[in-house]
Amino acid sequence: GVLSAGRQHDLLPLSVVVLDAGGHDVVVLREDGSGIMRTSIARGKAHACLSMGMSSRMIRDRLRDRPSFLGALSDVSRGKFVPVPGGVLIVDTDGIVIGAVGVSGDTSDKDEMVAI
Repeated sequence: GVLSAGRQHDLLPLSVVVLDAGGHDVVVLREDGSGIMRTSIARGKAHACLSMGMSSRMIRDRLRDRPSFLGALSDVSRGKFVPVPGGVLIVDTDGIVIGAVGVSGDTSDKDEMVAI
């Protein structure tokens, strides 16, 4: 799982949130030592994926030159939208999105690595 991958790669303490396709919590995990905002950040990464239908890295890259739209998304989501690497969609064998996972605790690139 995500936490065991984090330990294997010697990452900082992680928080992990898995959302179903409707954006509801399915799993929330927080390692000892993970910062108090990390669970909210992980949830925001997963929420961003579900909101836009792509990874949070892809969202960041696509919105890099569109700060007004990014601001609007943040407003509409009431701060639940965190468009940085560490969030990935979960798809079934037919390619249907069934949820998303968000990870926070180390650098965004490392968060994404263990999320995948």
